[in-house]
Amino acid sequence: MLKFVKNHLETITGIEIYPLISLVIFFTFFVALFWWVFTAKKEYIKRVSNIPLDDHLKF
Repeated sequence: MLKFVKNHLETITGIEIYPLISLVIFFTFFVALFWWVFTAKKEYIKRVSNIPLDDHLKF
């Protein structure tokens, strides 16, 4: 099955750019996510982490 898919994909022109594009997109997303996590303010993280424990908040 994998051999069939691999042979079929090799016949498509320009297909080799898609794995590179997806790698760049995912790498950029996770670098931005790590940057946001490390630069987030501690009081914001503490307030958001306590939301499930607060009983007075009704939605």
